[in-house]
Amino acid sequence: MLKLEKLFDRFADFIGAITSIAMVLMILNVFYDVITRYVFNMSSIGMQEMEWHLFSVIILLGVAYTLKGDGHVRVDIIYDRLSYRKKAMINMLGAIFFILPISLLVGISSIDNAVSAYASMEQSGNPGGLQYRWIVKALIPLSFLLLIITSVGFFIKNLNVYNGLHPLEMDRIKHEVEDIKHDIEEHKHHIVDTDKKGESK
Repeated sequence: MLKLEKLFDRFADFIGAITSIAMVLMILNVFYDVITRYVFNMSSIGMQEMEWHLFSVIILLGVAYTLKGDGHVRVDIIYDRLSYRKKAMINMLGAIFFILPISLLVGISSIDNAVSAYASMEQSGNPGGLQYRWIVKALIPLSFLLLIITSVGFFIKNLNVYNGLHPLEMDRIKHEVEDIKHDIEEHKHHIVDTDKKGESK
């Protein structure tokens, strides 16, 4: 099961690499737009539209990659206090009853929209705007397909955690921090004891 988990992790890392490239391209795009607009007093509608096209790629693909590291925002006052096995159980139930159904619902319902955009070769309505807008719309069902795949890997990872094959990363870090605090306290007590022995002499 650990080998299977690593396989899904490598797949998620590949998605993350594509997302990182899109992020760099968007930064360069914004930089270009700012320079041409405020330095050369020029503007390109196509380059401006490219910003939100790339931003869409980052968001849609980033959702699947973020799940790998359980990096989505979590507002919960109970979850953080649970043991790693209970956290793993909650994550598995969340993947089955929330992530997968919503991903299937949104992914399947967005296919017709993407097909329609491709059939009409939808493009920007602005003069000088980008063509092939169907590519961005096609990313919606694709991104949720990727999310389904990474959610399977997320489920397997938490199953491994539940079975005690390895702890959650954050729990491991917390344990390391607690060990460091414990070592510091022991060191302080050792110094105090040494000082007391020195004073007694």
